[in-house]
Amino acid sequence: MSRIGNYVQEAYDELLHKVSWPSWEELQQTTIIVLVALALVTAVIFGMDLASENVLKFVYNILGS
Repeated sequence: MSRIGNYVQEAYDELLHKVSWPSWEELQQTTIIVLVALALVTAVIFGMDLASENVLKFVYNILGS
């Protein structure tokens, strides 16, 4: 049990003294970048989904006739 307590204490100490946390402005900028990238990736995947749906509908219509 002592090892677990020691691990928790060392992790807490590292978070307080060794980790460099971003400033509020940096955090806002990186959040905006992540949201824009997420929107772009979502749009690309949505476009690929629509294109594949239309291609498959076309193929099924040809094969079904």
